[in-house]
Order: sequence, then C-alpha cells, then structure tokens
Amino acid sequence: MGEESATARYVSEFLGTFVLVFTVGCNVITGQPVWGGISIACALTVMIYALGKSSGANFNPAVSVALGVAGKMQWGEVAMYCLMQVIGGVIAAFAYVVMFGMHKSFNLAPTPGHAAWQACVAETIYTFMLCFVVLNVACSKVHAGHNQFYGIAIGFVVVAGAYGAGGISMGCFNPAVALALDTASFWIGFQFGPIYTICELIGAVLAAVLFKICRPEEADPDEELEVDAKGNPIAPEYPLSSKLLSEFLGTYMLILTVGLNVLGGSQAAAFSIAAALMSMIFALGTCSGAHFNPAVTVAIMCRGKCPVAEGLPYMATQIIAGICAAYTYVALKNGNTFQLNPGTHRWDQVVIAEFVFTFLLCFVVLSVATVRNSLSEYFGFAIGMCVTVGGFAIGKISGGSLNPAVSIGISMSHIIGGGGGWPCLVYSLVEIVAGVFASLVFSFTQPSEFEDPDEMLPIADNGKAAKAKKRAP
Repeated sequence: MGEESATARYVSEFLGTFVLVFTVGCNVITGQPVWGGISIACALTVMIYALGKSSGANFNPAVSVALGVAGKMQWGEVAMYCLMQVIGGVIAAFAYVVMFGMHKSFNLAPTPGHAAWQACVAETIYTFMLCFVVLNVACSKVHAGHNQFYGIAIGFVVVAGAYGAGGISMGCFNPAVALALDTASFWIGFQFGPIYTICELIGAVLAAVLFKICRPEEADPDEELEVDAKGNPIAPEYPLSSKLLSEFLGTYMLILTVGLNVLGGSQAAAFSIAAALMSMIFALGTCSGAHFNPAVTVAIMCRGKCPVAEGLPYMATQIIAGICAAYTYVALKNGNTFQLNPGTHRWDQVVIAEFVFTFLLCFVVLSVATVRNSLSEYFGFAIGMCVTVGGFAIGKISGGSLNPAVSIGISMSHIIGGGGGWPCLVYSLVEIVAGVFASLVFSFTQPSEFEDPDEMLPIADNGKAAKAKKRAP
C-alpha cells in the first residue's frame, strides 16, 4: 500500500486507470495490430512506477480483489479502489469516444470464430496470471518494497496476454476496462463487459489461493522473514510441493502463450512469449528458481546448484505442464494444432539452430542467476530476452522451441490432428545436450564461481561469508 492520504490514493487509482483505458481505446480505434499490446503494457508499466508509492498502483478491480482475498488490503479499501477504477475507466472511454466520434465506438465480444466460453477461459487464465504476478512481485513478504522490477513484471503480462489471448477475447484482463469499453458503446450492446468481469474476478481469486500455496509463509501475516546484511528479506526454503506448483504454473503460462501466439498468427509472437517467461521468472524466481524448462534444469543440475532428487521432479512437472498447456490452447483454438518441423529447412539446420539458442538461454541463466553476485533486478529480463533473440533469429528455421517442455507439449497436442509426435524427441535431445554444454562452457568461462568463497573474502568478512554460504542453494 502507498504512504499517502486516502484522497491521494483514490485519485491515483482514478488517474492510472484513466490513462490505461484511454490508451486501450486509442490503440484499438487507430488499429495497431503489431504495437498495440506493447503500447498498452507500457502505459500500465509507467503508471505503476509513477503512482506505486501513492496507492499501490492497482488500476484493476481484479487486482484489488486478489489483494483482498490474500489479506493484503482491507475490504473497505478494496471497494473504494474498485469504484475509483471503474469511474476512471468509464470517463476515459467516453473521452476517446468524444475524440474519435460515436461511429468509431466498439464493444467487447469474442473475436470471430471463437465461442463465448473460449473468450471467458482466456480472460480467466490471463487475469489469473496478472494478479498472480502482482501478488508475488509487489505484495509478497519476500519482494514487497525490496525490488524495482515490479512495474516491468506486471506490465509485461499484458504483452503476453494481448498477443496470446487477444485474438480470442480481445484481451481485457481487467473489469474496469471491460465495463468501461461496453459502457461507452452501450448503444451497440452491453453484454460481454459484465461477463468478462465475472471471469476476471474468478481469475483473481484463483491467483490469491495459489499464491498462498506457493508461498506458505503468507498464511501467517505476523511471521517475519530473516533479512540479509542490507535489510532485504531472505526467501525461506520452500517445500518441494510449493516448488513443483511454481514450476507447473510458470511452464504452463509460457507454453500456453507459445501456442496461442502461433495459432493466432501473432506478428509479435517471440516478444509476447519472452514477456510471459520474464514475468513468471520475476514472480517465482525466489520460490523454485523459475526454471520452466528441462534443459535449464539439466544445466543447473550439472552446475551443481540443483540436486538430482529435486531436478527430476522439476523436469517431470515441466513436461506435464507443457502438455496441459498445449491441450488448453488446442481447445481455445477450435482443435487447431501445429507441429515442430523444419519447414523449408533441412534437419541439420534445425539441429544447429536449436542447439545454439538453447545453449544461449541456459548459459545466460547460469551466468545471471546461479553466480554469487547474481543479478537482483534484471535477471528475469536477461533470461526472457533470450527468447526474443532466438524466436526471431530461428523462428522460421525450427520454430525456436529452446525448451523440451515446449517441444513435447506441441508434438503431443498435434497427435489430435493426426500428426506424429516423434519430432519432439529430436528437439528435446538437442536441447538437453545444449543445456549440458552450457554448464561445461560456464565452468570454463567463470572458474571463480567454483572457488571456496571463504578464501576469496577478507578476514573481516568471514562471519558474513559463512552465514551467506550456509543459506546458499
């Protein structure tokens, strides 16, 4: 919560939601199929940074409800926030109607070729993702008030959802947006705004429930976490059940976003997928390590930072999540599937492409997240952008899977359409080998990471070093 007065908080929620909804309307009406989602995501991101101190920067009734369910906000405050958000959204919607004219008005509905239930499921899932990321990066005991990546992590969920689910439901993920858009075009129809709102609130409740399962320390509001020398909270050692749920959720959202972008013909697929990975890494990195990829898990096991007894369940969970996500996008896209294959390229080109960029992904993970002085603010961005690099560089060669869970999920779902599942075996083998090679190259390029830290520090630091070593993964 912010530190300002009630008036300042409510005005901040009004203003942030106004800017968000006005940006949505301008992008839709002017037609921005490539950059529209990024524009809206950036509007949310910058307003979160601008007004986070004032109100907590919810700008979304689903987020406020999630905070209420999670015990992070009083219900009276939740009600006032929701009211100001809806008012801000409705005024913004009428503002763009006045600017462009009534003939440019639009309201919400499933996109052509999609049923209402498909749009509702898409809204529920991506609103869940948005609220879940908010709870983890901005409200958890581990992260609240101790990071500066919260705005990017939250805002870029919109990049993932806009290009993934946008082609099904138009991509609201926010009751204030849904109600505002339909209210400002009520003469056309007023139906899906309220329907989407119900689905979005369900996603918010689900996010709050799974948040507390992933982070058991949140069940006791009075429990204090240990802090490091700088006063930052130290994440507790989570039970394997929490870690596996974390790996399932992160991998599921990643691969669902992959499938929806590909089947929807998105022109920003690689960036949307990268944004999904980045946001979930920021949200769950302190819980499970946020591998979301069997090749990454293998690389970290070879690096000696993940025991085999934990790594193998991680890999099984990631693969199961990938298959579940694949069957979800098949259902949302009317049974359509796609296959991993070289297309117009040879298999040797596919093997080289997948090897090089999976190596890159795994090597970056090892270098920014498993070192002594790991990145504290940009680790999710660095890892996620590897998907942007690989997706655009080799997307037309191999599809840019870079992840056995992705490869297996895609191939298993393609069996529905009568396709063969065997290509995932080739892809997965290459990706796993790339993970092993990444750990080998890491050992050669960063040998200091394998030295005894006590021997590298001055005697005056030995007490802190021993304590840090005891808590190291």
